[in-house]
Amino acid sequence: MSRKIRNILFIMYDQLRFDYMSCAGHPWLKTPNMDALASRGVRFSRCYVQSPVCGSSRMSTYTGRYVSSHGAAWNNFPLKVGEQTLGDHLRKIGMQSWLIGKTHMKVDEEGMDRLGIARDGIIGARVSECGFDVFVRDDGLWGEGPDGFYDSKRSPYNEYLKSKGYAGANPWHDFANAGVDEDGDMASGWFMKHADKPANIDNRDSETPWLTDRMIEFLEARKDDATPWLCHLSYIKPHWPYIVPAPYHEMYGRNQVLPAIRHPDEREDPHPVYEAFMSNAIGQAFSRDDVREKVIPAYMGLIRQCDDELGRLMKYLEETGRLDDTLIVLTSDHGDYLGDHWLGEKDLFHEQSVKVPLIVVDPSPEADAARGTVCEELVEQIDLAATFIEAAGGKVPGHIVEGRSLAPFLRAETPEEWREFAVSEYDYSATPMAVKLGVEPKDARLFMIADKRWKFMHAEGGMRPMLFDMENDPDEYVDLGASADHAAIVEMMYRRLAVWARRMSQRTAISDDQIKAGRGGSRRKGILLGLYDGSEVEEELTVKYRGAAQNAAS
Repeated sequence: MSRKIRNILFIMYDQLRFDYMSCAGHPWLKTPNMDALASRGVRFSRCYVQSPVCGSSRMSTYTGRYVSSHGAAWNNFPLKVGEQTLGDHLRKIGMQSWLIGKTHMKVDEEGMDRLGIARDGIIGARVSECGFDVFVRDDGLWGEGPDGFYDSKRSPYNEYLKSKGYAGANPWHDFANAGVDEDGDMASGWFMKHADKPANIDNRDSETPWLTDRMIEFLEARKDDATPWLCHLSYIKPHWPYIVPAPYHEMYGRNQVLPAIRHPDEREDPHPVYEAFMSNAIGQAFSRDDVREKVIPAYMGLIRQCDDELGRLMKYLEETGRLDDTLIVLTSDHGDYLGDHWLGEKDLFHEQSVKVPLIVVDPSPEADAARGTVCEELVEQIDLAATFIEAAGGKVPGHIVEGRSLAPFLRAETPEEWREFAVSEYDYSATPMAVKLGVEPKDARLFMIADKRWKFMHAEGGMRPMLFDMENDPDEYVDLGASADHAAIVEMMYRRLAVWARRMSQRTAISDDQIKAGRGGSRRKGILLGLYDGSEVEEELTVKYRGAAQNAAS
């Protein structure tokens, strides 16, 4: 088979840290299949997401646009009707766009009603699913409390488990995300003290293998179909709850938990937003060594399970000849603090949260020179949309897609005028931290500007900035935002933020090329302004306005 891109396999793990792969230097966690992809392609070591939280990060990746452009600024903030996504761009050039797994998409119900878009039609279905055609969607967030389920939609995974004999209304929790304690009672994965127990489920039936099975089903169904496709295989793990089935629950121990990247000085007069996140329940929990020693081995086990399932999928692709014509991308939607910087979860802009793994494997011969290399240029995850459009044979609509194609790096080429800094945004208006700080929703916003040395954070609401010297302080311990000696750097970062904020981001209905092509067109259609007697322009432009006067109607 010829080595040419026909299909795109876009793999995203949820909450996978950039440094929790052996190819990225983790000393204990072995990820041979992720490493094998890196050896066949390019690993990008400085890839930043456009928001360090699930929903807004994914909406940026699927649209190729910054958060303040598309407006879906946090989990369950709707992606407004009219935003074009990967599926919209790719279908124009003959490529299908499919989803298997999670998107965290919240549909703009009010916008659909306003425009009269039916939910059960093909257009309504795509608008409701980030532009994807759905092979199977499951966001894997089937928590249940006194007010009902967090996600009220039907869970295909729960239905699968019921068909396999797992009892109850919510086997996602009762089996896949819970163990059994010494007394035979349920040991919920929501309680981190249970993270060292095996989930009460056969590994083959847990979430990651289940999604791998669905991906293989998708490929089997298209063996005789020559239509090009992008398939977004969006795994639910290693996202919390932190619990994993046997044998993965005991592969790693507390002796393999790396020391927390944190310093007592970080808690001395911290930035108000940083202090609020350190003080929340998650930050307080992950500041405890006993919590880290329970959770991190389970997190590592979840990643090892992901890697094994990646190996199973890659073996299938190789046996069916698909490796020769499939562009493969492996990434995550954000990281996980795991106690670093006295924090848990994600949300802020330390490397552990905002930087993600990114491996891209281009099968074409033009990419041979770059195989096995590490690219240290500043990459934003919105660059994937542009990369996919170009790989499918299209022209990137620069007035819509704000990222840039990574194709030059995949061919060991140096692109012209690559970016000087990367941008990320975070809207924390829906969180208890905004309430604690007394910040109105319009001001509960953070902006990151990061270059290869400096990382800067601006907080709306009149607060001082944060600044880190990544060259001399790679662990981001010393906040220089209030340092008089670094005022010039802060000023430079504010200039960059202003340049970025002035970008053209909302004129998406007409491109620069269309504007240029239309210049002067109104004159040729009879709109002649600034003329005294018509001699100032070509005669053909005034021919309709000369000649004998018409007689008035009687």
